[in-house]
Amino acid sequence: MSGRIPREFIDELLVRVDIVDLIDSHVPLKKTGANYVARCPFHTEKTPSFSVNRKKQFFHCFGCGASGNAISFLMDFNHLNFVEAVEDLATFVGVDVPRESVASQSGQKQNKEDLRSLYQVMEDVAAFYVEQLRIHAQGKKAVDYLKARGVSGQVARDFMLGYAPDEWAALTDRFNQKLLLEAGLLVSNESGQIYDRFRDRVMFPIRDRRGRIVGFGGRVLDDSLPKYLNSPETSLFHKSREVYGLYELLKKNSKPERILIVEGYMDVIALAQFGINYAVAALGTAASQAHFDLLFRFSSELVFCFDGDKAGRQAAWRAMEPAFSGLRDGRLIRIMLLPQGQDPDSLVRLEGVDKFSERVQMAATLSDYFFGHFEEELNLSEMEGRAQLVGKAKPYLERLPEGVFREMMFARLKQLSGFLALDVSTNAATLRPAKENSKRQERGRLSLARVAIALLIQNPRLAELVEQREIDWCGLEFPGIDLFKSVLRMILDKQPANAAVLVESYRDAAEEKSVKALAFLDLLVPDEGVEAVFCDALDRLLDQARKANIDRLLAKAKVNGLNAQEKEVLRKMLAGK
Repeated sequence: MSGRIPREFIDELLVRVDIVDLIDSHVPLKKTGANYVARCPFHTEKTPSFSVNRKKQFFHCFGCGASGNAISFLMDFNHLNFVEAVEDLATFVGVDVPRESVASQSGQKQNKEDLRSLYQVMEDVAAFYVEQLRIHAQGKKAVDYLKARGVSGQVARDFMLGYAPDEWAALTDRFNQKLLLEAGLLVSNESGQIYDRFRDRVMFPIRDRRGRIVGFGGRVLDDSLPKYLNSPETSLFHKSREVYGLYELLKKNSKPERILIVEGYMDVIALAQFGINYAVAALGTAASQAHFDLLFRFSSELVFCFDGDKAGRQAAWRAMEPAFSGLRDGRLIRIMLLPQGQDPDSLVRLEGVDKFSERVQMAATLSDYFFGHFEEELNLSEMEGRAQLVGKAKPYLERLPEGVFREMMFARLKQLSGFLALDVSTNAATLRPAKENSKRQERGRLSLARVAIALLIQNPRLAELVEQREIDWCGLEFPGIDLFKSVLRMILDKQPANAAVLVESYRDAAEEKSVKALAFLDLLVPDEGVEAVFCDALDRLLDQARKANIDRLLAKAKVNGLNAQEKEVLRKMLAGK
């Protein structure tokens, strides 16, 4: 497994790149004053509200709120994870990504060159299977099967469909055996014999969202079992984190309105044949939290399609647990149960594209399906049934992230159960929103704190001016002081070269949202006036905090008296130290 990317390299990368050049290579920018603007690539708009600032090395959309540095842009625009975005940014800059050496559990190491070789052999094998579909004598069976399923040549090319010959050594005679074993394309049995894993099957290459082939699926052409066979887990392929057809979907539409999750490879291909290009398939495993996290990166609406029989309903219910954990406000999950005896392929042929698409759009929302399940299972006209409803439903609802949807789901549970004593606030986490709202309102009124923190984030060099003051923070309180001190500590510790590097230090931290918002806050301060405005805001803020603390201590002295430490703090403050 490759090692971690050194933090120092990431910081250096953000210093070397010019975010204006990077974004302009993806979205044409137009200079307007100090900023560069464009129509936002992350939502539909007529008037440009997407702004990029070269000095701050930061972008922000005033329409949808998307913001961040060069790494964030690549993650959002190209649907990459963090490591992939760093790798792409390094390629843009023209440097190699170094890795820290990390040994795997078996004590072996696999460097970047090893992975390149694995990806290459997967690509070569896929091309071989495509060729065999066309020229192999037995390939005609696979061609006839695909034609019988209505698969056109264009769709077969789009999905790189192929044929694995009915031979035990079709691959070993042509490719590196060691790489084939690592890629899961060969099997080694107990007696030491090595042979091809896939034989006499229609082959479906599984591509990650960057188009790299990470695994294969194979379908038999007769009644033998297993009907479908997938690649095993390898350093490239993790079936709980991949879905079939996502790369092909994103090539057609990088921002789909919804994603339909079906059962098998042929369901995806059959729907694509009818122009329904927004379907993917889980790889022979139940939907996982990783699947939800992956797919919600590309669309805010997921529709899960299941057979209407008992097994299909059980599969739908198994999806509830990971679904609830990832269902934040703004996300929508629907459950689509098919008529008995139908699959997506047969149903779209029977009803036509329009009717099938209508079924997708009108599928039951997760909330309706969830509570409908209990209404069918339990007798809610009886107290015992309503008590069971609370006992069974509440654990799922408690998995929901905080927000409006969570509160509405608890309200629905109260309504159905009649248990008015059910209180969301019994979960300590639900006490936070009101408290946090109050803090946000306080910060919004205290403009001095916002000015000081925003200028510090945008100009990390200002930390030197704070250090020169040798401020005694003991007893000082003002709204935003925790964030101010956090940013100050981060700057003194990390020594970021610019705001983009500083913001990167807060990735996935609790303060990230606040730091990003203040990083792009336009204070209309000219470059030559930054230090003066910052010092003035900081001095006035500290003066207010000292006066407030003096008043607090004097008031306490009259009522309860002060301890020795408090007396010393008060003495210093009154002396102006």
